[in-house]
Amino acid sequence: MLRQIAPEVFHVPLMPRNSINCYIIEGVLVDSGIRSSYTAVKKTLRKIPVDQHILTHAHADHQGCSDQICAEFAIPLLCHPDEVFRTETGMVTTDYPDSKHWLAKLQQKYWAGQGHKVDGTVIENDMIGNFRVIETPGHSPGHISLFRERDGVLIIGDAATNMNLLTTATGLHLPPNIFTSDQQRNIRSLQKLAKLNPSIICFGHGPVMQNKEQKFEQFVAKYSAAI
Repeated sequence: MLRQIAPEVFHVPLMPRNSINCYIIEGVLVDSGIRSSYTAVKKTLRKIPVDQHILTHAHADHQGCSDQICAEFAIPLLCHPDEVFRTETGMVTTDYPDSKHWLAKLQQKYWAGQGHKVDGTVIENDMIGNFRVIETPGHSPGHISLFRERDGVLIIGDAATNMNLLTTATGLHLPPNIFTSDQQRNIRSLQKLAKLNPSIICFGHGPVMQNKEQKFEQFVAKYSAAI
């Protein structure tokens, strides 16, 4: 199911219907799915070698097999400074509005991977190859996105989803409030991303989207009026 979507950009769906995704961009693994994604990610990295691993944020469906992958392939792990605690401890639900909710407990027990030492941190305007780091907090305190200006490829993490997480139907949505530390801050981050005029948007959940007729910008505008 590995699919190239732009030069040196590969989409790696880890669950049916693109419900959980990771990406390889210019030799860098972005996110790693849940703990049980390890076999699929390892198989992919044997086809497309990487020399770094970066997290958009340290929730269980993004760092799930990061520890195993970094150990297996001896690659450094990067994240935003505000994600270091969750990345290194594996306590990935501590930024949820209710970390004691049964869904949070389920994710922590069955999806989250072991913590792993962070080898370096990234902040606004740092470069990962030709991708610029964009700080997009809200879904989590240190959430980041990655943008390549030359062709408009945007890795958006969970700032938005391109599927209904219950029905798996394709469509743009805000991330669920139950897993989002500050939704209004997240919407402000989406406004920031909309100004980039991305042409291809890669989501943590849902299919890759060709941003025709400014569909993403219209989606963001709908929620911007509420803040």
